[in-house]
Amino acid sequence: MEKECLLTNNCNFSGIRPAMADLPYPQIQAAGQNLAYANLLSIDYCGSVSELSAITQYINNENRLSCIKCPVAKTILGIAMAEMMHLQKLGELVNLLGGNVDFMAKYQNGAKLWTPAYLSIPENPGKMILADIESEKAAIKQYRVHINMIKDNCVTAVLERIIKDEEYHIMLLQSLLKEI
Repeated sequence: MEKECLLTNNCNFSGIRPAMADLPYPQIQAAGQNLAYANLLSIDYCGSVSELSAITQYINNENRLSCIKCPVAKTILGIAMAEMMHLQKLGELVNLLGGNVDFMAKYQNGAKLWTPAYLSIPENPGKMILADIESEKAAIKQYRVHINMIKDNCVTAVLERIIKDEEYHIMLLQSLLKEI
């Protein structure tokens, strides 16, 4: 006997686009292979403060908010999509620099496999958004440290462009706090 479908999520996500600054990205290129730079970018790719962590945290928040705060969930999905593009660009750079994209953040004292333990997933919607804002600020800070360590203008141009999106995300998230 078939059960009748009684519950429906009416939040329609068709047409959602990545939430990004309206600026082009520089071409993915490097002055030459450099494993030290690839290792730094592996941290941005899948470390505790990383694009992979951001994507996972945003998708989790979007899933939990879609039935109760559809407009907020749509914005969060757009931010997650932009973070996916950052992840893709970082992966290209890691490979170009001679590194390997294997979900291992390569630190000076060893490598660490990405884990969902890196995420901040509060239950309260307002606290979710605040955690997202803090994650964006931490990402910007980490990118700036890495920009100062990387002496390759081709690579740092991509990181500078990613920062523009992260700053835009903070602005969007701050506006969402008013809707919660």
